[in-house]
Amino acid sequence: NKKCCLILIVACTLIVYSILSNKCLIMRVHGVLNVAEVDHSKTKEILENVTSKHYDPLVRLIPLISWVGIEQRKVETYKDMSSKYLLLGKHSLKPMRRLPDALVIGVKKSGTRALLEFLRLHPDVRAAGSEVHFFDRYYTKGFNWYRKKMPPTLEGQVTMEKTPSYFVTKEVPLRVKQMNPKTKLLVVVRDPVTRAISDYTQAASKKKNRNGMQSFECLAFVGGTGYNVVDTTWGPVRIGVYARHLTKWLRQFPLAQMHFVSGERLIADPASEMAKVQDFLGLKRVITEKHFYFNATKGFPCLMKSEGRSTPHCLGKTKGRNHPFIKPEAIERLREFYRPFNIKFYQ
Repeated sequence: NKKCCLILIVACTLIVYSILSNKCLIMRVHGVLNVAEVDHSKTKEILENVTSKHYDPLVRLIPLISWVGIEQRKVETYKDMSSKYLLLGKHSLKPMRRLPDALVIGVKKSGTRALLEFLRLHPDVRAAGSEVHFFDRYYTKGFNWYRKKMPPTLEGQVTMEKTPSYFVTKEVPLRVKQMNPKTKLLVVVRDPVTRAISDYTQAASKKKNRNGMQSFECLAFVGGTGYNVVDTTWGPVRIGVYARHLTKWLRQFPLAQMHFVSGERLIADPASEMAKVQDFLGLKRVITEKHFYFNATKGFPCLMKSEGRSTPHCLGKTKGRNHPFIKPEAIERLREFYRPFNIKFYQ
């Protein structure tokens, strides 16, 4: 009997010990699971914060596995996943040089430089640094040469270049079409009389001996005729006959692929004019009023910031250059000369 009682006591003790041990184990496991759940929620929050942040297009982070799949994994899985956040795939985000999608083809001294600099504010626009002159001077070098002149761009970004002489060079429209018949064309125009004076002013500023340069009036009109006969062979006058040059482009491209920018409005209200340009190029309206301020001294809009520069600055000393005095009779005669061409152009 004593043996049986002893065995019974030992058995009961073992049972109680087992129950208590299992309870402790369950509590420990439950505690671990609670910790895991806390870590789970924190990890989820961290991942959501990371994926919701805005990065430069060059540094976009994406999870390789969707959140639905991640949510059912253990905490250790999240630790592994953090190292699997990578840049977008090499093939889709590798910068490469491409032929341009859009061209600023003219017009000289109408605001083409301002347009391009304003466009550089957009993160999805990349433009060649200087006028390439491929289609009018270096066409024989081939498209591979031209491509190398373009900046590296990502898929989805717009590649551009500006050469104002394209608009007035008769061979260029067909050559551009042969490159890409869907090329978008931007043309900046302004009052042709003001444009001619600006063209003359630029040429005069480059002369070492400015006293030896003829006056604007002498160059714009055939000698000995007063202000009666306009000299249409003189470049600054000829370029302003927009309708004649446009006709050559319309033989190769539909009007829907061309966008005309007002040089005057680009100065007076750059944000409004740039909104239309962004729409034409299929870009989100990123460039707004906040990017510009007006320089009263130069009479020209300046940039609050631009590509590669975070400080306010203007386009350069040549922008807003003072024009020489031109006799009112000469200006009025030139306006009469351009009037029928302007009417045809705007029609």
